[in-house]
Amino acid sequence: MTTLFDFFANHAVAGWLAAAAVLLIAELASGSGWLLWPAGSAAVVGLITLGPHLTVVEQAAVFAVLTIASTYVGRRFLGPGPRRGHDLNDPLPRLIGREGRAATSFEGGRGRVFVDGKEWAAELEGAGPVAPGGRIEVVALVGGARLKVRAG
Repeated sequence: MTTLFDFFANHAVAGWLAAAAVLLIAELASGSGWLLWPAGSAAVVGLITLGPHLTVVEQAAVFAVLTIASTYVGRRFLGPGPRRGHDLNDPLPRLIGREGRAATSFEGGRGRVFVDGKEWAAELEGAGPVAPGGRIEVVALVGGARLKVRAG
C-alpha cells in the first residue's frame, strides 16, 4: 500500500487523472450531472501538476476552488438540460386522449368525470350537455388536476 501512495506522490498527474476517471465513471453510472464538474476539475489539476511543483495541500485547494467554480458556472449558465417527456410519476399527462364517463352532470361547464379508475374534476369543452354516464374524452389539463373534456 505504501508503494501505491509513493507512486501517486511522485506522479501526481496519474493520481488526478485516475480520480477524474473514477468520478466520470460514477457520473455516467448515475446520470446526475453533479459529478461531471469535479471530474473535469480533477483532470485540470492533473494537467496543472505537469508544470510547477505543487504540494498536495495546494493541489487539493486548486481542486476545491475549481470544483466549486465549475459547478456554479455550469449549473448557473448551462442549466439542467431539456426535459424529455413527462414526469414518470405524474399520471395526469397520460390521461390526455383517454376516454371515460361523466360521473355527474355538467353545470356551468363544470362537473366530474370517471377516467382511468379515478374521479376527476373536469370542465367541458364546447357546448352541449353531457348526462351522467355519458362518454367523454380528455383533451387537455387545466390548472393542477382538472381535466378539459369533450363529449365523446
